[in-house]
Amino acid sequence: MAKFKPQYRRLLFIDREIRRANYPNCRSLAAEWEVSPKTIQRDIDYLRYELNAPIAYDPVHFGFAYTEPNYHMPAISISESDLFAVCVAEQALRAFRNTPLHARLLSVFNKIEDSLPDRVSVHPAWLDSRVTVFAEPITAIRPEVWETVAIAMRENRRLAIHYAAVGRAPGDRAIDPYHLVSHRGEWYLLALCHRSQGIRTFAVSRIHSATLEAEHFDLPEAYDEQALTSDQFGIRWDSKEYGVAIRFDAKAAPYIRERTWHPDQTILARGDEAIEIRFRTRHLQEVRDWVLSWGSHARPLTPKALVTMVHNEIRAALAQYD
Repeated sequence: MAKFKPQYRRLLFIDREIRRANYPNCRSLAAEWEVSPKTIQRDIDYLRYELNAPIAYDPVHFGFAYTEPNYHMPAISISESDLFAVCVAEQALRAFRNTPLHARLLSVFNKIEDSLPDRVSVHPAWLDSRVTVFAEPITAIRPEVWETVAIAMRENRRLAIHYAAVGRAPGDRAIDPYHLVSHRGEWYLLALCHRSQGIRTFAVSRIHSATLEAEHFDLPEAYDEQALTSDQFGIRWDSKEYGVAIRFDAKAAPYIRERTWHPDQTILARGDEAIEIRFRTRHLQEVRDWVLSWGSHARPLTPKALVTMVHNEIRAALAQYD
């Protein structure tokens, strides 16, 4: 049945247009779906002879109409679990609020809902009091920046951006956008920065303006987005790789065990029901923040640079209370 799905969507559309008394004809429907009028005529014949649709051509309105207003197309098959999944997906869309993606994803969801016949409609509102999706705090992205970045990635076009890095004065950059990554409520753009002559990570929310340049680029043959993201703990990365080991006490150990914090992590049992997690990464700042979030229940063991970073941050925090 999979190969008939495009036709079935057309049939649903034809049925809806006739039911709304729009009097569609083969030519107008063909233009809407970018198919030939003969294809639409075959759809009409299918409705008439396979689905027993009482369709007649109205010469006054130059279009098709139902001779029996109470006619309904047969319902499509959708299981309760599928319906529940669609409803939960609508809730999950809230994770993209305040981003240009939200409106587009919601539009796609509405099209899915509209494609279902009247007898199988999706009404996700009942889930509002039964299912909750807590979204990460989300940064605001300028819609015009998002659209420009999307075009640049699709066409491999160079971008001129005005970027405001944290702790630095805003400045202009010329970049070749390689890869978009969503991480903890922020969208990041991995791009070749021509000023730095290397791949850098740019927060899309900090791009104040973006302009398409005439120059096109090709992704380097050696470029591998998996190599950039697979061994990361967070979004930042550097050329140097670190072997990380962190000890968690018995209270934190169950929470650490139940999640995958790094794709190549190793968890070792230690005394007193404590555990030690090990992995490799190319940046330590987000590892430091993660260790600090566990308070006294976590202690970094290696590398020495991470131990020093955590130690200095704790001392600075304690100084705030002296």
